[in-house]
Amino acid sequence: MSDRGVGAVGDAQVGGVAWGARDHAAVGLPVSFDLPVGGHLDALADLAAGAAYLEWRRYQHAAALHTDLVVPEEDCDERAVDAFAQCAARLATTLSVSQYVAERLLDNAVALRDRLPRVAECLRDGVVSPTFIRTIVSRTELIHGRPYQEQVDADIAAALRKPGSWSTARVRDLCDQMVYRRDPDAVRERRDDALKGRCFFTEAGLDGMATVGATMSAERAAVIARVVERLAAQVCRHDSRTKTARASDALFALVKHAPFGCDCARPECAFAVVDADEVAANAARIVIHVVTDTTTLTGPVPATTTPAEAAAEPAARAQTRGADTTAVAAEGVAVEEVVVEERTGDDVAAEETPAEAVAAETVSTDEGAANDGAAEEATDEVAVEAAAVEAGPESEHAPELVDGVGYIAGLGIVSGAHVRDLAADPATLIRPLGDGTDTPLPATQPADPYRPSAALNTYIRARDRYCTWPGCTRPAWDGDLDHITEYDHRNPERGGQTSACGLGAKCRFHHLLKTFGDFVDDQYPDPENPGRVIRTFTIPEGRTVLGPAYTGFDTHPGLDMIVFGDPPATGKNHPPAPGEPEPTRPAPRTEQKHARRRQERNRNRLRNNLNGVRPPEPDDAPPPF
Repeated sequence: MSDRGVGAVGDAQVGGVAWGARDHAAVGLPVSFDLPVGGHLDALADLAAGAAYLEWRRYQHAAALHTDLVVPEEDCDERAVDAFAQCAARLATTLSVSQYVAERLLDNAVALRDRLPRVAECLRDGVVSPTFIRTIVSRTELIHGRPYQEQVDADIAAALRKPGSWSTARVRDLCDQMVYRRDPDAVRERRDDALKGRCFFTEAGLDGMATVGATMSAERAAVIARVVERLAAQVCRHDSRTKTARASDALFALVKHAPFGCDCARPECAFAVVDADEVAANAARIVIHVVTDTTTLTGPVPATTTPAEAAAEPAARAQTRGADTTAVAAEGVAVEEVVVEERTGDDVAAEETPAEAVAAETVSTDEGAANDGAAEEATDEVAVEAAAVEAGPESEHAPELVDGVGYIAGLGIVSGAHVRDLAADPATLIRPLGDGTDTPLPATQPADPYRPSAALNTYIRARDRYCTWPGCTRPAWDGDLDHITEYDHRNPERGGQTSACGLGAKCRFHHLLKTFGDFVDDQYPDPENPGRVIRTFTIPEGRTVLGPAYTGFDTHPGLDMIVFGDPPATGKNHPPAPGEPEPTRPAPRTEQKHARRRQERNRNRLRNNLNGVRPPEPDDAPPPF
């Protein structure tokens, strides 16, 4: 037996020379941790790229083991413990991990070698984080062995190399879009099999606990989650349970028709007893937002169809599907009820405003409203009119048919077949954004230039999909709309205006972080891609990170062609009239912060210009005081 690799007791078992004993300067690592904040962040960014490279090498070695040990025998190996299992066992023993973890490592390595070689190059170059690799591998299993797998690999790699940041949800959506549109028949068959395999299960746990679960369509799962969340929220702030514990109790109350209430035991509590059945009866007023193209609603098209032919009809529509699939048609076409609530700065919990079966949730819309002591909620669900999803570059092995995709808020990309199933439901309402003409849509509500119009509200959420803060996966429909440049209520024409380029989606946490912290974000039109925007986020120490690389524009390019009119120049607070003396009070702290942020945005734009990202000219408008 070979004793190669076996050393004396106390020696390193694997890896040769200990990493701590290596020459750090030789590999570009700081020799000391006594660094300024910017130095630590630079080092962490460099280490992230280095970790990606090391992960790529790990996959390369695992793939080489597979080539040596498995490939020669995989066509004829019928053993119970086959060559793949034995190869993974070698990895598991050497790395002291479980057999399952080793097989997962081997699966990823083989997938990167055979199915996704260009994605593997992105990992090698530090373009994609190692945490995203499993998502990419699992979401592209459907293309294995298909003639167009090289094209999908190239498309995903090209998207990953675009400037910008990624999150797990955006990577997942990218992969699903590339796969679903390539082979609609295979996707449909797979979804049919998944629907047939739906199930209900229970699993015993420790300490007298158990798990109850069920598999079902994504939209039904979303409806159940919303109903449970709504019931679980019917407690006062003195309730002792965690949010997840309340949700568990709420689910049991719904199934058992049992009472549910706050456990604070305070006599004056208004939530001592809540009728779970009444909450469930309002389920028909929960909606799910779906964005898609009109061409997707008509079915797959030949792969040779040009984008112009595919976009013959007005495209991208947003759909809303009622939670109660038995709702009558009259409810299915009802106009949503819109409720606008004023909130104090302390009340930051997002709420839903019930509406009819096709209504939209009310989600808060504000920019620096927390500074003014109020956070507004306003939405009026409309669909998105956009051009058809382009078929993309064709290869010699292009599929015969290509299909569009849809996006379900909070759930991600769904196939065209899934979208058509939803569209066929009588409770579904399809609304186009605009009238299909070139007439600009209104950007603001008639009586208040601070609040976005219903069309702009929906457009922003469909465009951004998720919170735009780098790495965040909170759905845009569950968050706020933020004025990127702070809105000047005294002189609206000078401050950040309510426009498509001036608004962005943020979750409540990142909205508050931007409002009260020293983080500066910016958003301006992309000179090379009219209709699209460039986003940047700058931390207090001055480091700037690009915003999301993948948005609704990439799935529904027709969003580029939607145009909004200019917002009104004045609002409720007017500047002093001619001859009227200017205010003599010193500028409030908030206005001073806004002025500093405008200056910082202009400096960032100049730096981006020097780096080859050409922004528009800096804003010449004076500060708001």
